[in-house]
Amino acid sequence: MGKKELLDNLSESELAHLLYYKRRTRRQERLRRLKADGRVVDIPGILPPDDAPPVITPVLLPQNQTSEAEADPAPAGGIRWRWVVNKFFLFVEITAVLSFIIIGITLWNTNNELNQELGQVQRLQSQALALPTPTQEPLIDVVILPGGHKPPVPGQSPQPGEAGDIPANLLPVINAYVPPPKPTPAPIQARRIQIPAIDIDAPVVQGMYDWEALKRGVAQKIGSAAPGQVGNMALAAHNDIYGELFRDLDQLRPGDEVIVSTSTQSYTYVVRETRIVEPTEVSVLDPTDWASATLISCYPYRVNTQRIVVFADLADS
Repeated sequence: MGKKELLDNLSESELAHLLYYKRRTRRQERLRRLKADGRVVDIPGILPPDDAPPVITPVLLPQNQTSEAEADPAPAGGIRWRWVVNKFFLFVEITAVLSFIIIGITLWNTNNELNQELGQVQRLQSQALALPTPTQEPLIDVVILPGGHKPPVPGQSPQPGEAGDIPANLLPVINAYVPPPKPTPAPIQARRIQIPAIDIDAPVVQGMYDWEALKRGVAQKIGSAAPGQVGNMALAAHNDIYGELFRDLDQLRPGDEVIVSTSTQSYTYVVRETRIVEPTEVSVLDPTDWASATLISCYPYRVNTQRIVVFADLADS
């Protein structure tokens, strides 16, 4: 029988005694060596250790006895309370996440709505500030200057038409003229003109080739530059009918001021020169590379065979 099989057949008590004797034998052997070397001192009154092995009594738990943790499980009420608390915190976390998602979606929708409203406002502002859409000008714009009419006759209504001689080839174009449609009113359009040197303070309307527009005040050529903008702002008025607004235009001198106002701002132009031209001298309406104004009226007074043209430039332009 092998040593391992012999040990397997021993009981726990026998194994304990065997281990004790083995250790005791080693200690005694060591003690003898120490005594032989003179390193062990006997102390009076203290007995040497007992050679008898201690009695080892195994402690076995009964079959129905469990550990302390198993014997004292947590009360059912405590487990239920912890479950309720855990579920509550889980609910709070889920609610917080959903709240953040809802807030994010709401902010995103609100931002989109604000952007749409802002875009609409900007479009409306752009439309309000934009120049009137250019319309196709009739050919009369390039063959004759505005404001022409027959010399007034007492007791008769003013009659449109040129007082002087007009080339025969231009008459069909003039007779076929139809006033262009008026542009949509905008804040940048001229609304008022003031010329302190000749005591003029009059409204400005659109359509200087429109006979009806010239009855109401000073008329601006549709499509010409707006007040204060680069380009040639062309303005015309009668000199001897419908208020005779431009009767004294020939009295203006270089340096005199012409103030043109929109609904929001006023612009001052300074007279540069005055010229007397033929009605067909339409080059005075040509655009310029700077902010300028051109004032036009019939001339001479109550004769109307020519045109008087006053050129002015925007101050500090």
